[in-house]
Amino acid sequence: MDVVEGKLFYQGRLQKACVGIEDGRIVSVRKVLDGDEHHDFGDRLVLPGAVDPHVHFRDPGSTHKEDFSSGSLSALHGGVTCVLDMPNTVPPVIDAPSLQEKREAVAGRSWVDYGLFGGISPRTDVASMASCHAYKVFMGSSTQSVLLSEERDLARALEAVGRTGKVVSVHAEEEGMLQRMDERSLRDHEACRPREAELRAVERLMQYRSQARINVCHVSCPESLSLLKGSGMSFEVTPHHMLLDSSMDLGAWGKVNPPLRRRADREALFAAFCSGDIPMLATDHAPHAHEEKERGFGEAPSGIPGVETGYAMMLALVKRGFMPLEVLMRAACSVPARTFGLNKGEIAEGRDADLVVVDPRQLTRISARRLHGKCGWTPYEGREALFPQAVFLRGRLVLRDGASVTERSGREVEHA
Repeated sequence: MDVVEGKLFYQGRLQKACVGIEDGRIVSVRKVLDGDEHHDFGDRLVLPGAVDPHVHFRDPGSTHKEDFSSGSLSALHGGVTCVLDMPNTVPPVIDAPSLQEKREAVAGRSWVDYGLFGGISPRTDVASMASCHAYKVFMGSSTQSVLLSEERDLARALEAVGRTGKVVSVHAEEEGMLQRMDERSLRDHEACRPREAELRAVERLMQYRSQARINVCHVSCPESLSLLKGSGMSFEVTPHHMLLDSSMDLGAWGKVNPPLRRRADREALFAAFCSGDIPMLATDHAPHAHEEKERGFGEAPSGIPGVETGYAMMLALVKRGFMPLEVLMRAACSVPARTFGLNKGEIAEGRDADLVVVDPRQLTRISARRLHGKCGWTPYEGREALFPQAVFLRGRLVLRDGASVTERSGREVEHA
């Protein structure tokens, strides 16, 4: 048995204790434990690794933006030990052959554990992709997305997903309400994708909530929270919708779908998160190359990178007193793990030993040149973050003192 000792987040609070690990899983949590190898981190925090249920690692087909190796290395350095990767790649993952092609393309290349989404088009045989970890539906168009906007197609798809028992994550924007015009600013982009499009899509999904396990992606406005609260559907909010808004001088670097909204919307989402009213944090990590974002605003693609910075920024906000640690641990770790059937997300006997070691005294400033993704930029330049000093993946020390110390050992996850 190996032992990790420190100030653990265990049973809802921080306490000095030891974690005993065998065969990649936590077998004991005690005040004192002896083991073959003992990692003593003193008074540093030992937290669960984050689970990011929404990333776009662009593999296969758009690997000049990101690939599974670079994206997962970014996740590792951000304290994220498991990611769920979206299907809008090239080709899109919308049938059994494309799912198998992607599975083979990324096998052995990830630094963290991962699951693969299967996308649903009007022609997708949902049952044929039963080996995917979860399903994805795009009700509104976005980067390389495959639309499923007609009511009959949506009803058929959600009924079929319901029979599998798996989660279906939905990009909830009403396609017919999205406008096409010459966009020159974030405010223009917001006008083209109005909040009413999100609200209408959420309302449409409500009628299917008893048929399938629906997760609403990247909620962007507080009115959606009011609809979703108590609906039985899960939902997620991104760091960029809580920390960035359309009044900021970001240009195309802040262009994303759904769009950044007004300052009041951002502040309302952040307040709801801090009070524990938002169940899940998801980065919607969606990188694009410099030259793509530097096109004219209307031509630049939508998407913001965030898998390396999201958890670390939120930890810094905990340090600054904006929210209790337990709120972040639920939203970034235990709830996404539970929602997507992962044996991860908390320090408890029987769980995967995915652990992140953080020194709360070591606040740093985010710098794009020190990040590990391919795109080489971030909208969070200069913001405070608490990056991990050490990371354990299934009990194996994979990052120490800010540097990876092993070969890539991430593997595809199974439902717990």
